[in-house]
Amino acid sequence: MRLRITILLGIMLLAGGVSAQQQPVYSQYMMNPYLLNPAIAGYQGYTDFNLIAREQWLGYGEGPSTYALSGQTRILRTSFRNRNRLIKSRSRRRRPSGRVGIGGYVYTDRNGAMGRTGFQATYAYHIYVRDVQYSAGISLSAFQFKANVTGDDLYDGRDPSLDAIQPGYSPDANVGFLMSGDNFYGGISATNLFQNALQFGGGSSETAYKLLRHYYVVGGYKYQERRADYGFEPSVMLTFTERLSWSVDLNVKAYYKEDYWAGISFRTSGAVVTMFGMNYQNFYFGYAFDYSFGQINTISRMGSHEIMLGMRLGDSARRYRWLNRF
Repeated sequence: MRLRITILLGIMLLAGGVSAQQQPVYSQYMMNPYLLNPAIAGYQGYTDFNLIAREQWLGYGEGPSTYALSGQTRILRTSFRNRNRLIKSRSRRRRPSGRVGIGGYVYTDRNGAMGRTGFQATYAYHIYVRDVQYSAGISLSAFQFKANVTGDDLYDGRDPSLDAIQPGYSPDANVGFLMSGDNFYGGISATNLFQNALQFGGGSSETAYKLLRHYYVVGGYKYQERRADYGFEPSVMLTFTERLSWSVDLNVKAYYKEDYWAGISFRTSGAVVTMFGMNYQNFYFGYAFDYSFGQINTISRMGSHEIMLGMRLGDSARRYRWLNRF
């Protein structure tokens, strides 16, 4: 039964049903929204590196697992001192405008016998107008799809229809837009723009499984009194596909002195997420626990677990001095 279960799960998730998981799922995306929207790259002026490890449906051996490493930064404007040096040396080298952000992202995502390993590179552009920053970004990506099926997984040790399953490579692209201020942000992004198809076995293109475009709408507002130690941030994310399958996340996070945070999230797809984290100098740590209810709860009652480790550089007024921002 193992092969039948894993192939059935993989097809179900890739086919784009109401509960489909064609894209990797993250619970702490509000700490690293670049994973969902390429316009985020460099929008705060920081240099961020982030590692996420996620295990879903713990206790069920075929549950999804995701590992992702990302980095993004802003190319800063030339400082006043360096600008004077360039003028005195009569250098005609083009100077950064301070509006460009870049980023990169690699991941591996496995679900039973199915797995994907991919990467993306991002270019973003930011324009500051009257205390509001408008951002747009595009990512070019590629991934390799694999189906890890052996003779031990088969009923009789051989199935000719699976002989043609080979690792495949597929290019793709994502696009995003963002509007942000000192205490708020809102944006929309789309992934899988090329809608590539994954081929199983020796079938034709008509039997291939199409990757659907996924759309993400995110928004949040941070409330914190001036010089107060406490603050909280409600946020929302709407996810939907062209087949009208959708899900809404309602989130609330609380902060203490910007060094500690805790939050809760409710997903209409059938999960409640609790999370907490802390900062220490340039490093930050986060943990999230997802408790699923409904049909998924019959597979695993131990929930899903996600750990996040990150490093943030440039969190100082000096770095912001040459940015057209707030």
